[in-house]
Amino acid sequence: MSTEHLARRRRATLATHVASKVPEVTVYFWVIKVLTTGMGETASDFLAQKLGPVPAVGLGGVALAASLALQLTARRYVAWIYWTAIVMVSVFGTMAADVLHVGLGVPYTVSTPFFMLALAVVFGLWYASERTLSIHSIHTRRRELFYWATVLATFALGTAAGDLSATVGLGYLGSAVLYAVAIAVPAVLYRRNALNAVAAFWSAYVITRPLGASVADWMALGHARGGLGLGPAPVTLSWTVVIVGFVAYLAVSRDDVRDTPRPTSGAV
Repeated sequence: MSTEHLARRRRATLATHVASKVPEVTVYFWVIKVLTTGMGETASDFLAQKLGPVPAVGLGGVALAASLALQLTARRYVAWIYWTAIVMVSVFGTMAADVLHVGLGVPYTVSTPFFMLALAVVFGLWYASERTLSIHSIHTRRRELFYWATVLATFALGTAAGDLSATVGLGYLGSAVLYAVAIAVPAVLYRRNALNAVAAFWSAYVITRPLGASVADWMALGHARGGLGLGPAPVTLSWTVVIVGFVAYLAVSRDDVRDTPRPTSGAV
């Protein structure tokens, strides 16, 4: 293989990487992810209280469609576009789980395994089509669609699971502690080579949803429900300010953009 051929391959790999539509998995990624889950939980509750469940779901659906359209038309990862889409998935995913429970009377013991099955189906279709679930492979429109379908399913599952644990005796603070411990398990298993990077990533990704939502609910809900009583609006606003701060930092620093390519096989 000639030097020129190797150079062409390297340029092609770099071009493919530049087209990546997702951020690097850094500590900033996990912090913002947890913040968006909590903000989405309280924002959904606030909108449902002020507008009513049906108008809130309609508004959330329109905002989600608009943010995903913007994300899909972007040619590369842009911090504010990506995280806006994540926030809207969080809000709408919360609404989807809540509508099943509150609107249709479906218990969390049913909706949780339902969303778990839905996530497994999305994973199955994604892998059957692309032979990988690595987020470092999001370079095509089809893979990006699979990625966002997976993200939406994880938010709905996490919402249902978080509410389930909170209503079976743990409460919101107890649930937050439970999921804070649980999210460390994939990391420990990965470091001990007992879990591959892709499985560890998606396991932790699912757990971020009930973790963030449990903390936000604990802060927002009244004392009678075991919370601090701050209210959904102040919690939503304060968490939004922190999210905007982190995203603005990443937009300037580009600390979540990988500059050099690396193999995607077995990678997160």
